[in-house]
Amino acid sequence: MKLKRETLYGYFFILPWLVGFLGLVLYPMIQSFYYSLNSMRITPTGLRFIYVGFNNYLDVWLQDMFFITELGGFAVDTLIRIPVIVVFALVIAMLLNQDVKFKGLFRTIFFLPVIVASGPVINQLVDQGATAIPMLNLDVVMNILTMFLPNYLAEVVGGLFNQIITILWYSGVQILLFLAALQKIDPNLYEAAKIDGGSSWECFWKITLPTIKPIILINLVYTLISLANSGQNPIIDLIYANMFNATRGYGFASAMAWMYAILITFMLAVIVLVFRERKSKRFG
Repeated sequence: MKLKRETLYGYFFILPWLVGFLGLVLYPMIQSFYYSLNSMRITPTGLRFIYVGFNNYLDVWLQDMFFITELGGFAVDTLIRIPVIVVFALVIAMLLNQDVKFKGLFRTIFFLPVIVASGPVINQLVDQGATAIPMLNLDVVMNILTMFLPNYLAEVVGGLFNQIITILWYSGVQILLFLAALQKIDPNLYEAAKIDGGSSWECFWKITLPTIKPIILINLVYTLISLANSGQNPIIDLIYANMFNATRGYGFASAMAWMYAILITFMLAVIVLVFRERKSKRFG
């Protein structure tokens, strides 16, 4: 009886989330997929749906090359940004994990942009050039990069320098997650390694990194989703613009959104497959 009551309590606590997921996530996704299979027209009597199958997806792939180019640019840009953000977060978390003064203040400073820098605020800062490194001549940087990298890759890396502050602002949550993981590592492990002659570098590679590997995966996934929903993402603006386009409309924009979602899902799958915990095989 007690176990049954505890089970009911569990269902009761997840009920708000379940209702929210069904009403605010699952239903809109199903509706969006239905829209993507139709050509929608606004008539005096309301919306008119003309079933076109996967023609909207073909039109996006074959006719809107700008969208396809933006998808490729987003993939390359994200694959470069994610390691920068996660590595920066790990370095800061390791510094904050040391016995330093005003540790709580530094945690607040690094997490504050996550709260303050909402979409409109970030957009204004980017437009005003406040997210670039002061006194940095981007033309000089680009000239140096093009000497060692292909032009398309040099443009992406150069864009990182132009928005480096924005990138670092995305690291607040990741820093806290890394910090929580680092604080759970038993200090006796480091002491035993030091007694055996292990260096700080060896301790990092053989103790710290394997221990926080699950958190690295979580931060990689979180960072990808955060960048995908960013207010500076041109793909979202493009989908929004096509949604109100008289010649394209909701169906075409929904097909764009689903193609974008497929790309994000593929990137998430790659990250999970690469960084997931692998169980050791036993023989005999």
